[in-house]
Amino acid sequence: MKLIRQDEAASLPSRSPIFEGDVRTQNLVSEGDAPLLRVTSVTFHDGARNRLHHHSTEQVLVVTNGRGIVATEQQEFRVGPGDVVLIPAGERHWHGAEPGQNLTHLSILTPGQMTIDA
Repeated sequence: MKLIRQDEAASLPSRSPIFEGDVRTQNLVSEGDAPLLRVTSVTFHDGARNRLHHHSTEQVLVVTNGRGIVATEQQEFRVGPGDVVLIPAGERHWHGAEPGQNLTHLSILTPGQMTIDA
């Protein structure tokens, strides 16, 4: 058993090209800890978001703080603490904070690939 604390102070600025704006991440469970699961806390500051992308596996987002948007090309959900979003494998989507708001969510994935869409 291992206890891991979600703590924005322990997060690091992300330089990934998928993100637009100020985004910080904290890897909570990595493939080294549990080869079949990745859990990352992602904090989007003041309207930051990620680019349209898709994953080769399902993704679960659990909103823990703030207000944001999770969207596909056809749908848009406004989300807040306690909301859980299931994104099917291959579905093109993006997510991030509403303008003027911050958003923190847990991203839960099994190992697979992510592709940034044009």
